[in-house]
Amino acid sequence: MSKSLSLNEKPYGSPTPKHFTIVLILCLLALGLCVLASLAFGSRIIGFKELMDVLFNTSADSYDSDVIKQRMTRTVFSLLCGGALGIAGALMQAVTRNPIADPSILGVNTGASLFVVGGIAFFNIGTANEFILMACIGAAITAVFVLGVGSLGRGGPTPIKLVLAGAATSAALSSLVSAIMIPRSNVLDQVRRWQVGSVGGSSWSDIATFSPFLLIAILIAFLTAPALNALALGDETATGLGVRTGVLRLIASFAAVVLCGTITALAGPIGFVGLLATHLIRLMIGPDQRYLIPMSALAGAIVLTVSDVIGRILGRPGELEVAVVTAFVGAPILILLAMKSKVRTL
Repeated sequence: MSKSLSLNEKPYGSPTPKHFTIVLILCLLALGLCVLASLAFGSRIIGFKELMDVLFNTSADSYDSDVIKQRMTRTVFSLLCGGALGIAGALMQAVTRNPIADPSILGVNTGASLFVVGGIAFFNIGTANEFILMACIGAAITAVFVLGVGSLGRGGPTPIKLVLAGAATSAALSSLVSAIMIPRSNVLDQVRRWQVGSVGGSSWSDIATFSPFLLIAILIAFLTAPALNALALGDETATGLGVRTGVLRLIASFAAVVLCGTITALAGPIGFVGLLATHLIRLMIGPDQRYLIPMSALAGAIVLTVSDVIGRILGRPGELEVAVVTAFVGAPILILLAMKSKVRTL
């Protein structure tokens, strides 16, 4: 896609997208409903009156209040994870100019999982910081490898080539994960639930541990948003506008890797959230990254929290892990997007 611009034009984005205020209000209302649903639904359903009593009477001491307080941690964790994955998806799509890029589709989550499992098996890691470090290293190496393989041949990194490279890499890395876990019962027991992808095992200490990593990566994402708009015009045009495309891609990719690596380290590999959230927002407000990135965070939080609630309802009295729900919804959407001719470039 090419476009001629004069020096007097604004290359880094258009005015506020049409209907942005309406979409923002609807997303905030949906987010509030998701929070209430997350607090109310589970193995035990809390009525609206009881829920309001606990929320507005913090000194309440009852079984329902204990249940809600436990669900508060899970709800906050789910919102943060969903928001981070939404931003990671938006960044990856912008950097690769590929509308079907997503941490799970490109195999980044699987790479993070491999390094976490390898760290547990061979280096006896056990702290949250160690999990995050190993996951980010694995995510970064996998992202570089997939982008490199997907860029080979004529046409560069087309959407289909990247998806195929990501799928092949993810399958190979998943086999390595199984090869490491199966002979080691202690590793298998430790990562069995984590490997599926769930927000149910969260704690306030986990949230406190990964919040600084998320804040740094999110700040980088917001700061690079204007330049990412120029990148969408093509490398030559962006360079002519003063954007150092190589440095921009490196910084934005670093933020995406930190986001998905951190979430994978603590919640396990959760897929398709970035794909679903970013596409939903792009359809409503357009491709301007200054608005797409923060709104993708809201949409990602909604998608993941709704999926978590659905998993708890369908799996009662237990639960269906959230990664299973997002995969069930996201896989058909990925197929539809890949079949459309418009996915060749953003």
